[in-house]
Amino acid sequence: MSRAFVKEPDNDSPEDLPDLPISSQPNYVTPEGLAHLRQRLNETQRRSADMRDNTVGQMQERARTERDIRWLQARIASARLVTAEGQSSDQVGFGATVTLAENDGRTYTYRIVGEDEADPARGLVSWASPLARALVGAQVGHVVTWQRPAGSIDVEVQAIRYDVPPPAI
Repeated sequence: MSRAFVKEPDNDSPEDLPDLPISSQPNYVTPEGLAHLRQRLNETQRRSADMRDNTVGQMQERARTERDIRWLQARIASARLVTAEGQSSDQVGFGATVTLAENDGRTYTYRIVGEDEADPARGLVSWASPLARALVGAQVGHVVTWQRPAGSIDVEVQAIRYDVPPPAI
């Protein structure tokens, strides 16, 4: 048989598209995080419904979109909603907005959120991050050690709030 008629594996085919990884950690989410996941799912499903072309490029895009839908559905199904009402207002916990101070006087404010919500540049850190793990359970005035890749630093908890609206996602 001629090699001209043997189909070579096509690494760009939709069948070769692996599912997106799902964290093995519990999927804690804030109310805003769950709403954002649902919004993303609705938008992705609408985009999928609008796909009609059957070109190779369109089929690949459809496969990526369907993969994203499966991932979003799994994240929503596994979500463990945590609200501010379930937290102690005098201790750092999930959903807390925490103001920290370094020894040199610089201050930072972070909110502890779910993995899918995390955006450190916007002050949103995952509950599973080294910073959040160091902070959980701390109270105002406590000094905790933040293990960072650039080296450990001690930070003092200056304020804990649960009533601060999060930044828009």
